[in-house]
Amino acid sequence: MFYHVKDLQFNARVSKPDPRFAGMLLEQFGGANGELSAALQYFTQAFAAKNPYPDKYDMLMDIATEEFSHLEIVGATIQMLLKGVNGDLKNAAEESEIMKLLDGKAAKEGVIHEGMLNPQFWAVTGGGPKPADSQGNPWTAAYIHANGDLTVDLRSDIAAESRAKIVYEYLMQFTDDPYVKETLNFLMTREVAHYQMFEAALCTIQPNFPPGVLQGDPRFSNKYFNMSNGASYRGPWNEGETLGQGETWQYIEDPIKHVIESQGMTTHAPEGTHRTMESVSTNDKALSEIRSEEVKMSMPEGVSQWSTYDE
Repeated sequence: MFYHVKDLQFNARVSKPDPRFAGMLLEQFGGANGELSAALQYFTQAFAAKNPYPDKYDMLMDIATEEFSHLEIVGATIQMLLKGVNGDLKNAAEESEIMKLLDGKAAKEGVIHEGMLNPQFWAVTGGGPKPADSQGNPWTAAYIHANGDLTVDLRSDIAAESRAKIVYEYLMQFTDDPYVKETLNFLMTREVAHYQMFEAALCTIQPNFPPGVLQGDPRFSNKYFNMSNGASYRGPWNEGETLGQGETWQYIEDPIKHVIESQGMTTHAPEGTHRTMESVSTNDKALSEIRSEEVKMSMPEGVSQWSTYDE
């Protein structure tokens, strides 16, 4: 059940119209990394988590709902940035605020150019936001990542918050309006907060690495192939211990030679790892049972009831 409070979560303000930036800000309204995408992604992911992870269900629904409130903030900001477009600009009233902003042929031609890049924003919506990105591409459910495995979904969410955060950073470089910057800074900071929430939630699910169920073949999980000519670099991604499974990286200097000598990597034995084929098989079976039970819990037998309506 949703209840809409008509006041914004953050008091969005705009000092003057800026139709150019309004078009850019559409990226966070209906773009791949925008607030609509985030809200529906977390909302969708929450359903499978309801019974096996009721605490994560609560978190996902809370954050999804907050993302809808951020969508409202972005939409309100776009509308305020378009002040005058729907009325004054059509009336061509030279004394209007928008016409003063567009004073001069170059400025007006610039807005015309923006309109050519995203004509529906100007010609169809009549000066209001629509679920599309800054180039007019309509929002699509293909932006949503929900895989039914919470360890996978939470990693997708961490990545989503990272992408949204950097988009807000970039957007702040294209406006000099202190009020708009203030709003974007709030939204950007909430991405950081959500990142930390998802990261913390992932850590409470053990084991959570590697993502999914199957542990991976110990013959190949710690091999690093030097797949390019020229200067080569070493670091924690190809030397020392792996972060996830505590194995020792095996650096393959000459991949072609290695593949030939190993008969297409079919004669490998696990090297630099405590894991064996037998231990992996045992772990695969154990984790499969755990994850299978989680799926069964999401749809219990008998009559199902989503809510209990406790007083």
